[in-house]
Amino acid sequence: MKEKQFTITDDTGIHARPATLLVNKAGQYESEIELHYNGKAVNLKSIMGVMSLGVPKGAAIKVTADGTDEEQAIAGVEELIKEHLGE
Repeated sequence: MKEKQFTITDDTGIHARPATLLVNKAGQYESEIELHYNGKAVNLKSIMGVMSLGVPKGAAIKVTADGTDEEQAIAGVEELIKEHLGE
């Protein structure tokens, strides 16, 4: 299992548009990918799950991936987050 921590810097947090980007990116991989925030974990391939977390600006999140392409999954999600949402 691989994991990576991020801080959300986008003014509106993870709202509908970036959540859709994240879900689409996660869907490209075989691995199970989860988004962890505030003691909860959701499937990053589920738009409803991601939106249910209500991740605001300044939030510390963790993304985990477990599977055959976990390295690529974490790298892909990291690239997207750094491009659109945070650091």
